[in-house]
Amino acid sequence: MALALPLAAFTALALGNPSIALADPVSGDKYAPGFYLVQMDAKPIAAYDGSLPGLEATKPAEGQKLDARSSVSDKYRAYLSKKRDVVAKSVGVKQEVTYDTAFNGFAAKLTSTQAAQLEKTPGVKNVIKSEMLHVDTFSTPKFLGLDGATGAWQKQFGGQAHAGEGVIVGVVDSGFSPDNPSFGPLSEPRPDSALIGSKWKAGSVVGNTDNRDGSVVCDPGTDAPAKAAPIACNNKVIGARWYRTGITQIPDEFDSPRDYTSHGSHTASTAAGNANVAASAPNGYQYGNISGMAPAARLAIYKVCWAIDYVGGNSCSNVDSVKAIDQAVYDGVDVINYSISGSTTSVVDPVEIAFLNAAQAGVFVSASAGNSGDTVGVSSVAHNSPWLTTVAASTHDRAFKKSVTLGNGATYTGQGLAGAVPLTDLVDSVNVGLAGKPANEVELCFVGSLDPAKVAGKTVLCKRGTNDRTAKSQAVKDAGGVGMVLYNPTPNSLAADLHAVPTVHVNNVEGAAIKAYIAAGGTPKASLSAAEQYSARAPEMAGFSSYGPALAGGGNLLKPDITAPGVDIVAAVKSNGTTPQWGSMQGTSMSSPHIAGIGALIKSAHQDWSPMAIKSAIMTTATQKDNNGLPIQNLGKDATPLNFGAGHVQPAKAFDPGLVYESTLENWFSYICALGQKPAASVMDLNCDDFPKIDPSDLNGPSIAIGGLGGTQTVTRTVKNVTNKVALYTAKVEAPAGTTVQVTPSRLALAPGKSATFRVKITWSGAPFGKYTFGALTWNDSNGHSVRSPIAVRPLGLVAPTETPAGTGTDGSTAIALKSGFTGNLTTTVAGLVPATVTGLNLKVGAHSFDKAKPATSDFVGSVEVTVPAGSTLARFATFNADYAMGTDIDLYAYKKVGTTLTAAGSSGGGSSDESITLTGPGTYVVFVDLFGGPAGATSVDVKHNSWVVGGSAGNLTVDAPTMAVVAGNAYSLTATWAGLEAGKRYLGALFYSDGTSTLSATVVSVNA
Repeated sequence: MALALPLAAFTALALGNPSIALADPVSGDKYAPGFYLVQMDAKPIAAYDGSLPGLEATKPAEGQKLDARSSVSDKYRAYLSKKRDVVAKSVGVKQEVTYDTAFNGFAAKLTSTQAAQLEKTPGVKNVIKSEMLHVDTFSTPKFLGLDGATGAWQKQFGGQAHAGEGVIVGVVDSGFSPDNPSFGPLSEPRPDSALIGSKWKAGSVVGNTDNRDGSVVCDPGTDAPAKAAPIACNNKVIGARWYRTGITQIPDEFDSPRDYTSHGSHTASTAAGNANVAASAPNGYQYGNISGMAPAARLAIYKVCWAIDYVGGNSCSNVDSVKAIDQAVYDGVDVINYSISGSTTSVVDPVEIAFLNAAQAGVFVSASAGNSGDTVGVSSVAHNSPWLTTVAASTHDRAFKKSVTLGNGATYTGQGLAGAVPLTDLVDSVNVGLAGKPANEVELCFVGSLDPAKVAGKTVLCKRGTNDRTAKSQAVKDAGGVGMVLYNPTPNSLAADLHAVPTVHVNNVEGAAIKAYIAAGGTPKASLSAAEQYSARAPEMAGFSSYGPALAGGGNLLKPDITAPGVDIVAAVKSNGTTPQWGSMQGTSMSSPHIAGIGALIKSAHQDWSPMAIKSAIMTTATQKDNNGLPIQNLGKDATPLNFGAGHVQPAKAFDPGLVYESTLENWFSYICALGQKPAASVMDLNCDDFPKIDPSDLNGPSIAIGGLGGTQTVTRTVKNVTNKVALYTAKVEAPAGTTVQVTPSRLALAPGKSATFRVKITWSGAPFGKYTFGALTWNDSNGHSVRSPIAVRPLGLVAPTETPAGTGTDGSTAIALKSGFTGNLTTTVAGLVPATVTGLNLKVGAHSFDKAKPATSDFVGSVEVTVPAGSTLARFATFNADYAMGTDIDLYAYKKVGTTLTAAGSSGGGSSDESITLTGPGTYVVFVDLFGGPAGATSVDVKHNSWVVGGSAGNLTVDAPTMAVVAGNAYSLTATWAGLEAGKRYLGALFYSDGTSTLSATVVSVNA
């Protein structure tokens, strides 16, 4: 279920595991047939504590790295294998994939009955439906302060040739292009050979067989020679494996670790590609010399993402991702880069738990924050777990000016490469499409969508979005066009790509002006200037970069953690046959490997540091200023920690942070329990009674976040001195506006290697309720260390749950926990409960697409118009999985209607029929109901659209204390009771909390009677 909530009173917090399959009311089966991860209840090797008789502990001691191939690990692995075999045989399934290092279990193709049987089988912890996820440099080393005589490569390692020695970087992605010099052999002899040999347990010779499961360490693949040359490893890429379970790839894909989509090559070469590789474009354009962040590090490639179409689509099954993570930890990698999407609402899905055990095993993990910043309008950051480092994307200072001058004399400057275009006719793509082509494809300049008779010899205005930017210019070239103006439809970053025709990329304001010029009629014309390189103000947050607060943590853990360059990054891409290629890409997929490579550099310099120490060093030394000494910008405004976390990475400072904040497996378990993400079906083998109770804000990390400050709150942190000197630190506080901050003690004296604990008390003093306010705590010593932690707090007049768990029955009650942010009288007002208005729609099953920019009904899409009168408190539109057969997938799109104009108001588009949009404010809304997919064999589905308009009290919902005296900072409990509901109907209502002058918060109450 997704919520679109425009007002702060209804900010959505979705907790729990979203991948659990829901019941099928028709067949009675709980699980749909398909691929599943079956998690066993025994701990994996990385977490096993020796609790079983005769089996010694395998998890590493604090500060040590896991040895997954020791005799002790082998003995425990054999025990796990036997347990898995017994379980699989009990229901007659084949174990397609097995896991034992970072995750314990197996993947199998299950029928509904088998999945239900396994759920009840002793030894099975959980049965989890496999999900499909998606993959979300040449001047960046200089921009980051790595190269040059005074750069970190020289100062820390004596030069680029040794930067990253002794470290193995695992890349879980779409493979690599072995023909590219970025992955060529390193010079011999290598001074780190013995250290690498002690870590890498899998071998590095083509055809060498892994003694664990018989797989090939450097898998040459099964491609026919005519399709691609076999993969070969060397002393740079010391292992390459591939995993494909439940994915149907295009025929041209490579059945090997070879990269088809370019994504994996790009991320791997950015993280740890070889130094000083001359990069050029297919047309001969010289990018210059490129280097990975850790050019002397070794690489291990794990291909899990596969091309599923010919327009850039990638699919990455979590079955395969978990296997790759498990294998990488077993193989002995030090760092993992994961530039693949992830959950925004859960820290206990299989991938996040695999990373938890990887971190426990001593592996630093860097993951992309997501690319939804400019599309969803609300918090969208993925990978919300504290045990990995979540990376946002920002710009770097290499930029290329290029301008378009219109026939009316107006000039607009954007970005672009290559030469000029003289004055030519200018056309809008929407007016030059081929007959019969979908309007959205024409507007976006899909290849094959433009009419050569209308485009030849002209410059075309194309809209950004959906297809690759460079594919748009290829469409223009194919149709005979000579230039392109690419415009952003919404605020976003600009990119200087190497296009098929000369192109200038302009922002949304200038794009609208150019579009209006064409629409005015006459004979519109335009010329494009040649590109001019310049040093731009940077970093600036990329418009696409996902931002916080982290929904999974209720805003009590700051995410993303850090930002790094992710715009116009030049690195290796897929080879053309055996000819190496390079290209520019952008996304948090590109920023994440920067941090993975920097993490590898720090690990190289500090082999004894834990992943959390490395993460802390990166965060506490970050900057919040750009290269002009001004605040980092985000779409024309000062960026905040919700955009960039601790700030922009400064690698040179991270080698000597002074103090670090560390957390352990036990801390992470306490955090999970504090979030309440430990339901009976959780993937975690975790008894919360065994761990200390903490507030989520107390997790010992290098940032401080409180998602709901009720008057006052004190958080606790512990720091460790990682220098070889005694140090005296003094606290410097930048209190978030409208709060006071007290640090106790305010001075810390630490001997080398010793730790100290302090408390930070944050008290509301006038900050607006419901809005984040930001500050920082910095510990300074006389040795030049400044250890900075961002502070992000959201004061609330009342801390209350956004929604109660769905109640059941015609009569019942639920308890609601509250914490006051003010002193006075708290008044609770009841709205509802009201029953749903159900509208039936018969929709056909079939291939189609819903154009969100131009919503319309069809055989597959219906609409419902709902009027929300003035004085109403909220409206909700929803469908429920329980109303449909297995395989039904419904999406909802709500628009506010004014006259004939429709303006997007909210959407909900998950992978099932459980969809929900909640809105506030009066008006007429049109809800489009899209039957995205139907059950097997069905030609149509009778869809039930539920809507509620909640106003005043209906007399069937009461609270036990409509008015109560409260004191700021104190906790209270309120009981809501319903009675006399009509059986068989779904009801909705809300509780509104007031201090007598304004509404402080609200809780939605839902009951299925």
